[in-house]
Amino acid sequence: MDSEHSKEHEVPSAQDVRDAGKRLSGIVHETPISYSHTFSEMAGLPIWLKLENMQKTGSFKIRGACNMVTQLTDAERRRGVIAASAGNHAQGVAFAAHTEGVPSTIVMPEAASLAKVMATQSYGATVVLKGNSYDDAYRHALALQKEHDYTYVHAFDHPAVIAGQGTLGLELLSQLPQVNTIVVPMGGGGLVTGIALFVKTVRPDIRVYGVQAAEVAAFRRSLDLGRAKSVQAKPTIADGIAVLRPGKLTYALVKKYVDDVLTVEEEEIARTMVLLMERAKLVTEGAGAAALAAAIHGKLPRDSGTVGVVLSGGNIDVGLLSRIIMHGLVQAGRHLRLTVTLVDKPGALQNLLRIIAVSGANVVSIEHHRLGPQILLGETEVEIDLETRNQSHMDSLVESIQSHGYRLATRD
Repeated sequence: MDSEHSKEHEVPSAQDVRDAGKRLSGIVHETPISYSHTFSEMAGLPIWLKLENMQKTGSFKIRGACNMVTQLTDAERRRGVIAASAGNHAQGVAFAAHTEGVPSTIVMPEAASLAKVMATQSYGATVVLKGNSYDDAYRHALALQKEHDYTYVHAFDHPAVIAGQGTLGLELLSQLPQVNTIVVPMGGGGLVTGIALFVKTVRPDIRVYGVQAAEVAAFRRSLDLGRAKSVQAKPTIADGIAVLRPGKLTYALVKKYVDDVLTVEEEEIARTMVLLMERAKLVTEGAGAAALAAAIHGKLPRDSGTVGVVLSGGNIDVGLLSRIIMHGLVQAGRHLRLTVTLVDKPGALQNLLRIIAVSGANVVSIEHHRLGPQILLGETEVEIDLETRNQSHMDSLVESIQSHGYRLATRD
């Protein structure tokens, strides 16, 4: 049995994290940490952002992948490696394998982001698309691993991967020694357990929280039930943490080292992504924004002290990003689409626009419709996209238009 196969169920230690830090020096970036006045005010706590979205390949996954691949035996290197991933682990393994001259095959869900698929292929990996979720891809990857005798590089449930992810905690402590609480996005648990086992060993007073998307919160449900349990696959913008069942190793480590597992809703994640772009000029994927979403939406205890928030990744498809931005603006009361029925005569539109102008809203676009099943003869329907300041401004504008006798409908 090859060495890495025999180590699969070993429990990593703080020393393993330190060794991984030395091994990865010069391979991965030591990513910046930045204080945010804006998010500190929103959270009511001092918030520092650990910018792992600026890591090579765009996420923390490169740490664990490189730590494992660099320790392969010569025989394992010749046969190659395989992994399953929704995207970020795929790129991490592909990068690590390319750097070490090792062949790699990556199995990704069929709905994986095109940007992540192309990025993975750019590192020289063979990409296989299979199934509707990470777990489907994982099962297919295991079948290919047995068929070809590849070495499987697990996305989270392997001691070398966990120790590699833990180097983020090693960095964070050196950059922010006054930290009291660390908040980490959490899917399979490799990152949060790597950080927690190291931090709790050297600084047991520090609290560590994992954050899951409420739609796919396998750890939260498993901890509530007292045993590892699968959850149903559901759509989430935090696809990078949409893991349906905890790993055996990570579940045990979460129970031992992680203080609590929190959940955030889809709207909270989307709003946080928009805020990061607008206020901090930072692009994150849904999973990468989950920890900050918990911090600014009141999920942390009030006595959390100085908080280190991990922005775990920034790989997001541009098309999805544009939809999230628009959705976030609508939900925040920053964008309003109105359909208003007017009398079809000169000056009618001008009168409506005067009301809008007085309110201080900005017109983005206007479309006229004179024909339609709901449009009566002598009427016209106008669809207007508006920029508004917030929900209160939006509500005030709608009330003002209605008070002038206009018939209208609002649409996202």
